[in-house]
Amino acid sequence: MQRRLRAPWLLAVVVACGCSPQAPTIDVMSSGGFAAAYDVLAPEFTQRSGTTLNTVYGSSMGGSPTSIPNRLDREEPADVVILASDALERLIANGQVIAGSRVDLANSLIGMAVRSGTPAPDISTVEAFERTLLDAESIAYSASASGTYLSTELFPRLGIADRIEDRSIRVVGERVGSVVARGEAQIGFQQVSELLPMEGITYVGTIPAEVQKVTTFSAGIATGARDEERARSLIEFLASTEAAPVVARTGMEPH
Repeated sequence: MQRRLRAPWLLAVVVACGCSPQAPTIDVMSSGGFAAAYDVLAPEFTQRSGTTLNTVYGSSMGGSPTSIPNRLDREEPADVVILASDALERLIANGQVIAGSRVDLANSLIGMAVRSGTPAPDISTVEAFERTLLDAESIAYSASASGTYLSTELFPRLGIADRIEDRSIRVVGERVGSVVARGEAQIGFQQVSELLPMEGITYVGTIPAEVQKVTTFSAGIATGARDEERARSLIEFLASTEAAPVVARTGMEPH
């Protein structure tokens, strides 16, 4: 939030030195998958650079009004976008992100959670994972990259899509962990980095490697960005070796 200069003498000093009373600002759109790391790294970038970050969050895809593609379609202001790489490539193809500006930040895996205090089902093997899905009273998954993979690729490949369809909940506009924490779904699936910070749930683990999908989260500079130089500086910081420990701590693998 920008602070107004209230003291007349301070304003006079600012005018005399030719300084701006407002810090430089860039607009950022970030998907939930990278949000846990971003929330830690953004204040550090601001402290170092003096750049204020105006940030909004949204899914990488899906029909939610807050999804990043829908925000860009409405021409909401953006200098930097951070989302799943497949979705970013579509934005580049659509001319909404500058070609050649993509930088990969982290890899993320799909995990499962249950409500706190409830038993954790076995998902250690593909067979156990499938059995857990078939036995579950309700299953929640996101409307973004992880949920799209589960519902359109993995469940059909396992041959169980029709058998669990009436017990499946596609979560739009909030995190899967919130639905699980309220008891509205027995089990829930989302990027590990989105499950770990949630209260009211128990993180069970990642789905088996044989059926896992690795999602790469990437950043790019939006077409029409007001400040490409500062946007590029932010992306470089998020991809730096200094940022890597934070990225890893929040459940992702730094690039």
